[in-house]
Amino acid sequence: MGAPIEILKKYWGHDVFRHPQEEIISSVLNGNDTLALLPTGGGKSVCFQIPTLVNDGICIVISPLIALMNDQVKNLNKKNIKAIALTSKLTPDEVIIAFDNLQFGNYKFLYLSPEKLQSELIQQKIKQLNVQLIAIDEAHCISEWGHDFRPSYLNISILREFFPQTPMIALTASATEKVAKDIVENLSLDTPKIFKKSFLRENLAYQIFEVEDKLFKVEQVLKKVKGSKIIYTNSRRSTVEISAQLNHLGYKTNFYHGGMK
Repeated sequence: MGAPIEILKKYWGHDVFRHPQEEIISSVLNGNDTLALLPTGGGKSVCFQIPTLVNDGICIVISPLIALMNDQVKNLNKKNIKAIALTSKLTPDEVIIAFDNLQFGNYKFLYLSPEKLQSELIQQKIKQLNVQLIAIDEAHCISEWGHDFRPSYLNISILREFFPQTPMIALTASATEKVAKDIVENLSLDTPKIFKKSFLRENLAYQIFEVEDKLFKVEQVLKKVKGSKIIYTNSRRSTVEISAQLNHLGYKTNFYHGGMK
């Protein structure tokens, strides 16, 4: 379809890549297994979308959340790039139609969850596709040391059995050295090229205080820092209690937690 920079200009409207997108794309196009550790907002999806558009064939994208898949599919379709997400909302007949489109309709991307990959029907249909690249998004989910461990991610390596010669790219914005090692081992990545961009954000600062009276320290911070504030707590109950305490002290606060509609 063209060189990576031409595709970037045509579909994304940018003249240059962010570092190290171009190097990651080159690694993938050279057939290397690749691990990309990039901060949130670092343009991870471009690192597998552009190589897919350079060559013939389909990219299988494993993603943990339906919302993430639908968002990427929507953005690709807006660019007139054919992509589809296999979610639980599809009926068996719609799944069959989707695979017919993938095989014969010039589709470029198949998004699905690791749980969906466990279906024998989907596995048999995937084997019939011309798969040129396998992308594992939120790859830290494969590690028991990761903060979002999902056991279903451990079964993704079955794609390596189906397509032993197809390069694989794993992407994450959060991986310690131990988690990165787990990603490589559990996905059976073959001597992968590893790219890591600094997670340093110059507009953020961190301070840690060891205090006995947390509410008193919070009040000190509220007096010092102007504008809106967000306070995270370690339980739902704490959100309610701390909000009530601060309101009693004269601050205007409200609370939210996962048990609320």
